[in-house]
Amino acid sequence: MPEGPEIRRAADKLVSAVEGKVLTSAWFAFSQLKRFESQLMGQKIERIETRGKALLTHFSDGLTMYSHNQLYGLWTVSDAGKRPNTKRDLRVALETSDKAILLYSASDIEVGPQDVILRHPFLQRIGPDILDDSLTESAVAERLRDQRFRRRQLGGMLLDQSFLAGLGNYLRAEILWDAQLLPEHKPEALAPEQRARLAGALLTIPRLSYMTRGDDNPNYHHGALFKFHVFSRDGQACTRCGATIQKITLSSRPFFYCPGCQF
Repeated sequence: MPEGPEIRRAADKLVSAVEGKVLTSAWFAFSQLKRFESQLMGQKIERIETRGKALLTHFSDGLTMYSHNQLYGLWTVSDAGKRPNTKRDLRVALETSDKAILLYSASDIEVGPQDVILRHPFLQRIGPDILDDSLTESAVAERLRDQRFRRRQLGGMLLDQSFLAGLGNYLRAEILWDAQLLPEHKPEALAPEQRARLAGALLTIPRLSYMTRGDDNPNYHHGALFKFHVFSRDGQACTRCGATIQKITLSSRPFFYCPGCQF
């Protein structure tokens, strides 16, 4: 599943292509959304934003579209009237006079008044967005001490969007490697310096990924440029201590760690 950095990078491309422009056409694959096609024609795409792994498209008439890529969804940008050659199923097409933004393969899509969409169950459940510039290390450290999370094992908690929105499997592995921690630790059992190191990694690693991963490569699930230290590197040497990276299954997902420098 695309994680927060990938969704934000996709949103950046959509913003550059169509934000502030008037829609010349709107098309939805799902029958329950068809009634919005005529309503959105002539409306302006006022703002596109992300909330963790969800994307919100706000229109000038007060409507908002919620979309979640889940495992296979993909946003693309094309020239107006053009469609890329793909076997994916088109779900949404929003066109302006010169550009089109196209959502393929996703199934979690809703349109409605902004106040209704902002009460979407997913949006109500998620924690602070890891890419929100206003989120600080001290706020993350406080969240680690919160009674909802302090007794939970890190391996499962870092996949729970109610803790921090936008985290996922590759970020989980890279954050715990950076913090030199094993996934069975619980926040309440960490020494203050360990908790501070973890709080820092929870912000710096996702933001580094967002800044350095480059254009999404649809043929490679985890992007193009971000350098992994442990994720998908089982059997290779740790770049920090030289020990051999190990792979296990954790929370039904593959997990990678270094037994030499994660304690």
